[in-house]
Amino acid sequence: MHHGTAPTGLQQHFIGQRQRLRDAAQRILGCPHRADDVVQDAYLKIGEVQEQESGAIRQPQAYLMRIVRNLAIDRHRRCRFESDVFADEEAGEDIHEEAHGPEAIAISRQTLALVSRALDGLPARTRRAFELYRLTGLSQREIAAELGISVTLVNFLIRDALASCRQCLALASSR
Repeated sequence: MHHGTAPTGLQQHFIGQRQRLRDAAQRILGCPHRADDVVQDAYLKIGEVQEQESGAIRQPQAYLMRIVRNLAIDRHRRCRFESDVFADEEAGEDIHEEAHGPEAIAISRQTLALVSRALDGLPARTRRAFELYRLTGLSQREIAAELGISVTLVNFLIRDALASCRQCLALASSR
């Protein structure tokens, strides 16, 4: 087992490919700062690969690119979902501009499908409260009047729906 400070073969490949890997992450994320974070995370991740495992990787460039792309896609999903679903209305100016390429569109569709699946699994009243709040922009008081329930209950229903969406996305990104 290698415990020294000399980089493994995989880390040497990484160092040589760093700019290319960063560019790939930036294409997915549309943000240089997030791309830097992903590249840093990838370097830490490959640091966990043992020297003997590192030598068994036949195509290190492809392997490294796959790690960076997967991490960038996960980061994109998380950021996009949080921007779209969890951002407060008044914080709209803080939402980052995301990439608009085919990959970003596919990721957004996957995220939407996951959220839709999470909402489909909720009780009808919970789903309705969430949809009225997030999709039509009604206030919690207006939703309470519409559904004939208390404002406090509306708040709990919306919170439950958000928790369900977060859980569904967390499970998907951990696979």
